[in-house]
Amino acid sequence: MKSIWIASAATAALALAACASTSSETAMSAGAAASPVAANAPMTVDAYATEAARSDMYEIQSGKLAQTRGASDAVKQMGAMLVKDHTMTTQTLMAAMQAVNRPISRPSLDARRRDMIAQLEAAQGAAFDRLFHQQQIMAHQEALALHQGYAANGDVPQIKTVAAQAAPVVEGHLKHLQSHQGQ
Repeated sequence: MKSIWIASAATAALALAACASTSSETAMSAGAAASPVAANAPMTVDAYATEAARSDMYEIQSGKLAQTRGASDAVKQMGAMLVKDHTMTTQTLMAAMQAVNRPISRPSLDARRRDMIAQLEAAQGAAFDRLFHQQQIMAHQEALALHQGYAANGDVPQIKTVAAQAAPVVEGHLKHLQSHQGQ
């Protein structure tokens, strides 16, 4: 049942992203279909850790941009929360991977996320805030599916626990973003 929900959430995220109307939104959503999370295939610990680290890296970089480029205080505050919380989830994951003798180095952003950061860097004012908000909803839907999926079906119990702990953090961000949609 949980797998069906996760697949539905990922599908909904892709459907929402596909509804984007501007060229930058379309470019952002076009890459969503290539996301490893969208496939919802069983994931190894190494694949999960790499994708989770990339997700956190994107959140940290976009959060820093929001703190300096956001037009509204709400976007700046969300950026600060993302930097703090996703730095913590990355540190927790890295420590857990070290503890199970599977240390990983921080991966670089994938092309899709680099494009998303570039779009944010090019946006200004209220346009930045709107794009940031749209990207964050999509990114958090993907991250939530990733963490919940690995927590339910992962192959290393200690890392399943880390994923289960990260999921409520990401879900809290997503609920916050959704409650401020259109503002």
